[in-house]
Amino acid sequence: MGRLSGFRYRDIIKKLKRVGFKFDRYAKGSHEIWINPETGKRTTIPNHPGEMSEGTLRAIIKQSGISIDEFLRL
Repeated sequence: MGRLSGFRYRDIIKKLKRVGFKFDRYAKGSHEIWINPETGKRTTIPNHPGEMSEGTLRAIIKQSGISIDEFLRL
């Protein structure tokens, strides 16, 4: 189990909202596009039940332009 395990959709959204992300639109299937109007960064987040896989969460964090340490501090 790594540092990024155990996060659910709601946990991730709360953290991204704290750094300025807002819901933009729905994507294909159960995915959503979130955007930060201040930085112009955009990320795709799957809205699935249960915990997010560590690899998917790493990709979301990378797309959002914040560091893993910053994400964990939020």
